[in-house]
Amino acid sequence: MKKQPFDMRALIRPDLLDLPGYVPIVPTDVLAERFGIAASDVIKLDGNENPFGPSPKALAAIANERAYHIYPDPDQRKVREALARHLDTDVGRIVCGLGSDDLIDLILRAVILPAAGSPGRRDGVINCPPTFGMYPFSTEIAGGRVIDVPRLESFALDIDAIEQAAASAKLIFLASPNNPTGQRMSPGELDRLLATGLLVVVDEAYIEFAGVHGSSASAVPLVRTHENLVVLRTFSKWAGLAGLRAGYGVMSPVLAAVLMTIKQPYNLNVAAGIAMIASIEDRELLDERACIITGTRERLSVLLSEISWITPYPSEANFILCRLDGVDAVEVKDRLAKRGIFVRHFDSARLRNHLRISVGLEEHNAPVIGALKEIGAELGR
Repeated sequence: MKKQPFDMRALIRPDLLDLPGYVPIVPTDVLAERFGIAASDVIKLDGNENPFGPSPKALAAIANERAYHIYPDPDQRKVREALARHLDTDVGRIVCGLGSDDLIDLILRAVILPAAGSPGRRDGVINCPPTFGMYPFSTEIAGGRVIDVPRLESFALDIDAIEQAAASAKLIFLASPNNPTGQRMSPGELDRLLATGLLVVVDEAYIEFAGVHGSSASAVPLVRTHENLVVLRTFSKWAGLAGLRAGYGVMSPVLAAVLMTIKQPYNLNVAAGIAMIASIEDRELLDERACIITGTRERLSVLLSEISWITPYPSEANFILCRLDGVDAVEVKDRLAKRGIFVRHFDSARLRNHLRISVGLEEHNAPVIGALKEIGAELGR
């Protein structure tokens, strides 16, 4: 009897076979090699990274550690205790992970109950595009059903539509400030969302850049009085630790206990934990850097607005979303890349002719604006 070939695809969940992958940014060295540019000449403004890098105290703490041959603490005790003091909250409300992406995945795995073979019966997760692509991506992987409630033309939340969709959903993810549009959710909007009874997950990856509001605009204090509120934070932006993957969530102790149970035991590595504690200890410097980035953002926005074919949107994050008129955004992005300047383009209907420009150092503003003006002239603008 002839042996049948093994069919690996038959073992894989059908809904994952054709799932499009999340489109990540490309590392600096790869970009430099691709375009024949020295890595030192690259102006990388496509990943919302902190151009100052980590705190000197964090770098020193990583260099001085000698226990990298020992597994990290699965209970994340020292890091969670430091965060609890930093946020004035309870340790039992905090869970750390490999960036906030890890927490997004953990929350979905804890809450979503997939109905195999019945797409219409899968638990619903409200997504408000344009927004961070990890929300729908992770929902699909968890076996949930994405319920898109598009934002208004102004990119504000359509709260009325969200309230209508809430009846067929279990949770909602909201970035505040939103990526890639840059605006924060108002306290009134959050109140209405919490009243729906959904699990409301507020992603505050960029909250430290929210102008004069800064971290005081955070929803973390509300977690004590709202059992259905989760706030996600990251050290990738404010603390410049994107390469270490260091994030955390503040939530109900009940949900936190479940996440601590189902997470990978050593999901927060030794270096990330050490760097997080040192960054908290050096928060005055990091806050000062965030203020500098905020000021650079405002000056860059003014310069961009002076180019006739670019309309920058107001932002409370460390990036600026720009609408391009009369030119093709992909063409502009490619021409910038040939000059060693890398920005982000999103291939979606609402953002097709938009670019997102991360805020770099003050010294980056002039070459970016100069390159855009050159490109405009080349394209007859």
